[in-house]
Amino acid sequence: MQVFDVIRGDSPIVLGQPHGGTEVPGAIAGRLNPNGTQLADTDWHIAQLYEGLLPGATMVRSHVHRYVIDANRDPAGVSLYPGQNTTTLVPLTDFDGQPIWHAGQEPSADEVEARRLAYHAPYHDALAAELDRVRAKHGVAILFDCHSIRSNIPFLFEGELPIFNTGTNLGTTCAPAVEAAVDDIARASGRTAVLNGRFKGGWTTRHYGQPAQNIHAIQMEIAQRAYMQEAAPWAWGPSRAADLRPQLQKMLDHLTTLALSGAITSEGSA
Repeated sequence: MQVFDVIRGDSPIVLGQPHGGTEVPGAIAGRLNPNGTQLADTDWHIAQLYEGLLPGATMVRSHVHRYVIDANRDPAGVSLYPGQNTTTLVPLTDFDGQPIWHAGQEPSADEVEARRLAYHAPYHDALAAELDRVRAKHGVAILFDCHSIRSNIPFLFEGELPIFNTGTNLGTTCAPAVEAAVDDIARASGRTAVLNGRFKGGWTTRHYGQPAQNIHAIQMEIAQRAYMQEAAPWAWGPSRAADLRPQLQKMLDHLTTLALSGAITSEGSA
């Protein structure tokens, strides 16, 4: 099974996609209960949504489903949102709080560690290498972490999620100009948008976002109603996606311009 792939480009932008994969090794798949086998919490069609938006962007995408191990969680198992409902490094429930494993088939601590080594670590080794390569070429790298989620999940948040949910961990993972470049376009799109709302950036954004080291990271969580059907069979929505993609393209183009201008190097943003 292919754990991840890398599409290498020469842009200063790296697109991370940790949750679009649907691969589940057979021995693990057999332990998922009927609810778990639906893989409902996938970032469905995320690669297709971003495909071709920024020629030259590097893409690092996991093929392993988040029920095997969540590549956007702290490998030490520390909660991203203390005191709030969330899922863990290897989830025991879905986003609705319902079990995904057959009773007695939940992974042990030793198994979680084995999965971390087999799936989580290689993905992040590849992502770190690409960010280092891009920074060496341009003097700066911007990680745009690509996510999507159902619009209504009472277990995780109240009400309906805005279309654009930009996360920078309260401005700590990127220069202000990077945050503004994305959030301003989201708000000007005429769609609902929030900055550092329920989703402030996962472990990937928080771990790699080191503006003083010229690596900036930002998470974009998109409500899936903007581009697809939010229930099985999770169908792609061509007309909705066609309306959404130009907004994402504007964000990536603006970030590219910022990076190439030198405005957000550690010297330029001091």
